[in-house]
Amino acid sequence: MIFLELVLQNFGPYCGRQVINLDPHSQAEPGNENENSRPIILLGGMNGGGKTTLMDAIRLALYGHRAQCSTRGHLSYNDFLTQCVNSHTPPTEKTRIELVFEHIENDKPVKYRVVRTWEKNPKDGKDHLGILDAHEWLDSALVNIWDEYIENLLPLGISSLFLFDGEQVKELAEQETPPSIVVDAVRGLLGLELAERLAVDIEILVNRKRKEIADIQDLENLEELEQKLKQQQEDYHVETQLIASLQEKLEVAEKNQQEVFDKFISEGGKIAGDRSQLEQQHDQRTVEAESVRSHMCELAAGVLPLALIQPLLTQVHNTAEKEIRRHQAQIAKNILQDRDERLINKIVDLGISDSQLDKIKLFILEENQALGSDNHEESWLLADPETLHELTNINNFYLETAIVSAQQQLEFLKTEEEEIIKLERQLQTAASPEAYQKLVDALQQAQTQVAEAKAASLTAHRRSVELESTIQNSKKSLQEYTKQNLDLKNNEHIIAISAKVQETLKIFRERLTLRKLNKLEGEVTECFRYLLHKSDLVHRVAINTHTFSLSLYDLQGKPVPKHRLSAGEKQLLAIAFLWGLARVSGRRLPVAIDTPLGRLDSSHRSNLVERYFPSASHQVILLSTDTEIGQKEVQTLRKNDAIAREYLLKYDSSTRQTTIEPGYFW
Repeated sequence: MIFLELVLQNFGPYCGRQVINLDPHSQAEPGNENENSRPIILLGGMNGGGKTTLMDAIRLALYGHRAQCSTRGHLSYNDFLTQCVNSHTPPTEKTRIELVFEHIENDKPVKYRVVRTWEKNPKDGKDHLGILDAHEWLDSALVNIWDEYIENLLPLGISSLFLFDGEQVKELAEQETPPSIVVDAVRGLLGLELAERLAVDIEILVNRKRKEIADIQDLENLEELEQKLKQQQEDYHVETQLIASLQEKLEVAEKNQQEVFDKFISEGGKIAGDRSQLEQQHDQRTVEAESVRSHMCELAAGVLPLALIQPLLTQVHNTAEKEIRRHQAQIAKNILQDRDERLINKIVDLGISDSQLDKIKLFILEENQALGSDNHEESWLLADPETLHELTNINNFYLETAIVSAQQQLEFLKTEEEEIIKLERQLQTAASPEAYQKLVDALQQAQTQVAEAKAASLTAHRRSVELESTIQNSKKSLQEYTKQNLDLKNNEHIIAISAKVQETLKIFRERLTLRKLNKLEGEVTECFRYLLHKSDLVHRVAINTHTFSLSLYDLQGKPVPKHRLSAGEKQLLAIAFLWGLARVSGRRLPVAIDTPLGRLDSSHRSNLVERYFPSASHQVILLSTDTEIGQKEVQTLRKNDAIAREYLLKYDSSTRQTTIEPGYFW
């Protein structure tokens, strides 16, 4: 099977009609005998640009209402189809998906075009399906049996093993045992469900033979047992549905609880609960701030205001010093003048000549003039030494100490005021007592709903387990009844043979499972070692026959704990598991991978690009972002001639529309 073309018209973010050629063969070089030499169709797009929508389109085209699309969730098919209609679709146009594929039928290639169309809010709640052959003629007969037909080509149960995304690989890598959907797909892919279906058919045959060979009383007892078993099975089915419903309610309740809690936080409920503590802190900060202001008032009542005229104080200090020195000099001058007069009188008495006396007087006069040369300035401060000493202390100590203390108090006051403003803002955002009580009541109600939902779910689970145990006992009673009361009837050999067949079939199932899994183990081991750059890390991969969980062993046969693997190696193991399944199945089916490289490092990414993608299938559709298959990886694929076609999904955030263009990011 090979996909040739995908047409999207007004589907999701794709407005109008857009066509993607998926044929990997048309660009093969002439004379190239290997028609699958370029198996990769590469589609690049950013997150939210429509890559997953393409995968959904393929699934929807093939399976219709049974398709396991990523965005459907619990929507009805009618609502899902309406959701898929492009918002810019004209009222006169319909939404349309076309998928052209080719496969071998009766040793001949046949081509079909699957067309699904619908309009917004379809009246009948479904799409219109058309199947066109190679001549574009409608095949009505094939439309009527399309679900059965596609099950023979690509069964829905195994489609997730060929059309998968990075999240599926991530989930498969992180879980110890594969999810139930993967287990069921593996059973279908390996053909193990055929033997189980045969066992069920044999049990139905045995029940019919019981009724044929039982007399009236036996038949009544048998029917009573069967009716009881049927009722128990119906109760179990109802209980299973109830569990699913309760689980949904629990999820809704937990989501509502989270929303209520977020609202409780965003609307100030938590702050309102701490209001008393916040108010106490606010009052304490206010008292501390007032204390600082009081201390600053005390500083302002002292010498601190003199800091405003500190240069004038320095000038006054210097002037006072000069005046005191002049005053002292004047006193000394008066004393010297008195002494000079006594000295001249003494010299006169000694009888010195007049010329000599004049010289002495001139000398004394010059000395006195030099001594009193700066005494002509007028003193106006009239400061005494004690006042000068006090002014010196103020300038050099008291004032500096007051300035430092004031700066410290200002910084402390600024910090306190900032804390007060912060606390006031918190108190302003706090909910009022009435609103706080409403928020608390809503949160308590949501928590109560979650608790009740959990209790109901737990009770339903217990009831389900009890019913399952009762059903097993009823089946056992039915088997014992058959053995005790019907062994001697005319057709007892049929039941006996059926029991032997069941035993043989059980052994056959076990051996078939073992043989299939042995082959699968070999393929998975080969694929994993091929992808893994640590070739000596794992020698063998073993698969559990019941859970299909993977176990790893080294060269010495010792187990390799899975937690020793890095996240990238676990992802490679999951990919090797899917690759091995595809190889064991023997089905020639396309492989489509959405966001394939996940958390791989550069080495693992290189191995995957060079080894897995070109060999995964005859057709590999890759939907990648620019960070997964980047410039280096795409150049490697181009160099190896692995890419047949490249497309780029360009998303316009303003119109929320995606267009498909040839080429890639680089």
